[in-house]
Amino acid sequence: MAPRPSLGLRARLLFAFALLCVVTAAAVAGGMYVQARNAILKRTQDAAVEAMRSRLEALYPLRTPAPGPDELGEIAGAVTDRYSSGVAIYHEMHAPIRPPPPGDRRLGGNAPALDSGVIPNAPVRPPRGDWRLGGDAPVLDPGMIPKGLRRAVAGGDIAWQRVVWQGAPVLIIGTPMLIVERDRTARASGIEVYTARSLLPEQRSIDGLAARAWLTGGAALAFAVVLALLATRGVLRPVRELGRAARLLGEGEMRTRIAVRGSDELAEVARTFNNTAEELERHVKQLREMEADARRFVADVSHELRTPLAALAAVADVLDEEAARLPDPAGRAARLVSQETLNLTALVNDLIEISRFDSGVAALALNEVDVAELVHATLRVRGWSELVHTELPPAVTARLDPRRVDVILANLVGNALRHGEPPVSVRLRADPHRIAVEVRDHGPGLDEAVLPHVFDRFYKANAARARSEGSGLGLAIARENARLHRGDLTVTNAPDGGAVFTLRLPRRAHDPDGGPE
Repeated sequence: MAPRPSLGLRARLLFAFALLCVVTAAAVAGGMYVQARNAILKRTQDAAVEAMRSRLEALYPLRTPAPGPDELGEIAGAVTDRYSSGVAIYHEMHAPIRPPPPGDRRLGGNAPALDSGVIPNAPVRPPRGDWRLGGDAPVLDPGMIPKGLRRAVAGGDIAWQRVVWQGAPVLIIGTPMLIVERDRTARASGIEVYTARSLLPEQRSIDGLAARAWLTGGAALAFAVVLALLATRGVLRPVRELGRAARLLGEGEMRTRIAVRGSDELAEVARTFNNTAEELERHVKQLREMEADARRFVADVSHELRTPLAALAAVADVLDEEAARLPDPAGRAARLVSQETLNLTALVNDLIEISRFDSGVAALALNEVDVAELVHATLRVRGWSELVHTELPPAVTARLDPRRVDVILANLVGNALRHGEPPVSVRLRADPHRIAVEVRDHGPGLDEAVLPHVFDRFYKANAARARSEGSGLGLAIARENARLHRGDLTVTNAPDGGAVFTLRLPRRAHDPDGGPE
C-alpha cells in the first residue's frame, strides 16, 4: 500500500502556529467575554432590583390590605419607567393594561391576551419607539412571568429571571409586598409586584464585546500566520540549502559546502555537514586515486606481459608440435605449458579489454550487418553449428560493431555448451527499434544466489574451485560490450529448466561520444 502523502514542514508549522493562536485567542477572548457578560448582566440586575425596592418603599404604608384594581394600578405605575413596565397581582387579580393597537409590536402586540377591562389612568404610557430596539420597555403581561418565578415570589423571596420575549431578552423581577404591623412585625400582604426590563442595550454591549473578541482573534490569527511565515522562512531556508547540498554531494559535487550563519542548532547541522563533506571528499579522492592507480597498474602489467607472452606462445606452439614425440612425462608437461600459455594470453587480453572499458577509451566500429549471418558466422568459425539449434529470421539488419557482438555471442554460447546441457538454442527477435538475441540451455540453471553476481568480474559460482576454466572476465566483458552499444545483457532461469541469457541492442547503435558513426 502506497504511503499517504504528508504535509510539508512549512504547512505543518503554519498549522501549528495558527492552531496555537486560535486556541489562545479563543480561551482569552472567551474568558473575557463570559466575565464581561456576567458583570454587565449582574450590574443591570442589581440596579433594577434596587430601583424596584426603592420605588416600592415610597408606597408604604398601603391604604388598604385588600387593594382593588386602582391600587394595583398605582403600585404597577410606581415601578414603570421608560425601560421597565410593571404589574401588580393580588390573588390572581392584576391591574388591567391598555392593549396596544392591532399589530403594533411596539407595545407587545403579539403578547398573550390580557384580562378584560381598561383603566384610563393606567400607568403604561405610550412608547416612543420599538422596545426591541431599546426605545421603550416591553408591556409586562402576567403570561410572560415564568411559573418558577411566581412560586419563588409567593414564598416571600425577591427573585428575578431572564427570558426571551418576542425574540428579545427581558429581565423579569418579582417581589412580595409586606405589611408592617404596629409591633413592627411583618406579614405577607398577598400582593406580588413584577417588572419587566428590556435587556436590549446590554445585549448590544455584549454583542459588541463578542464582535471585538472575534476581530481580536482574527487579527491575532493573521499575526500568527505572518509570524509563522517568517519563522518557517528562517527555518526552512537552511533546510532547503542542506537538501540542495546533499543532492549535489550525491551527484558527485564533492566541493559542495553550506554557508554557516549564527550559532544555533541549524548552524551546528551546517557545520557537521561541511565537516562530513570534507571527510567524504578526502576519502573519495583517495579512492579515485587508488582506483586510477589500480587501473593503470593492470593496463601497464597487461601491456608489459604481451611481449613475453608472444614469445612464450611461439615456444608453446613448438612444444605442442613436439609433444607427441617426447617421452610421456615430458610430453604431458609440454602440452600443459602450451595450454597454460594460451590461458594466460587470454587472461591478459581480457584484462587489457577491461582496462579499456574502465578508462573510457573503448570505441565502436559500427557497420550495417545482417544479424542472422553474424550469428551463423560466430557458430561456424568455432565449429558449433551442429551443436546449436537456431531460430534466426532473415533480413534483420542492425548497425552494430560485429567484432564486439561476436565476442558476446561466443561467450554466451560457449558457456552454455560447457556448463549447461543440450539442446542449446539461439533465438533472434526484432522490432523496428531493437533486436533481442536469446541464448538458452536446458541444464539445471543458475542458483538464485548466483544470478545477481553472474556479470561480476572474477566471480566464481562454485567457491570450492581453486580456478575456473576461463579468465572469469568473459561475462563482464560481454555486458560491457552490450552497454557500449547502449543495450544490455540479462540472465534468468527458464521455468522448465536452464539458463536464459538475453542480449538486447538498439538497431541503430550510436557511438559513445554521442553521434552516429
